[in-house]
Amino acid sequence: MTDDETLLSVAQMTEATGVTAHTLRYYERAGLIRPVARNAGNQRRYSAADVEWVAFLLRLRETGMPIARMREYADLRRLGDTTIEERLRILEVHQITVREQIALLRTHENALNAKMHVYRRTLTAEEGLEQ
Repeated sequence: MTDDETLLSVAQMTEATGVTAHTLRYYERAGLIRPVARNAGNQRRYSAADVEWVAFLLRLRETGMPIARMREYADLRRLGDTTIEERLRILEVHQITVREQIALLRTHENALNAKMHVYRRTLTAEEGLEQ
């Protein structure tokens, strides 16, 4: 099996991760993913590890981590296991932020539920008057 058969093209990577080719190039330029291997035709080729890493980056982004903080984390990751403690701290701080976001969303959800309850009571009362 050749390297090209074991590695993913840009199109396959976008299918595997749901990330557009433009975003993959941006992540590479921004230092979030390492420079990607290229085949003899100078086309990008992604590994299974790249798929996992991009999936993790997406999770960080979707939970609100700023690109600059993601870059810091990626830079530390490239330095190896000696940075595990620093990376753990970054994730712990981010987890606190995520938990605060969840608590705020729950507060908003409770307010929506209360408003919907008022409307449902009003509609039920109006139906009773019509009968």
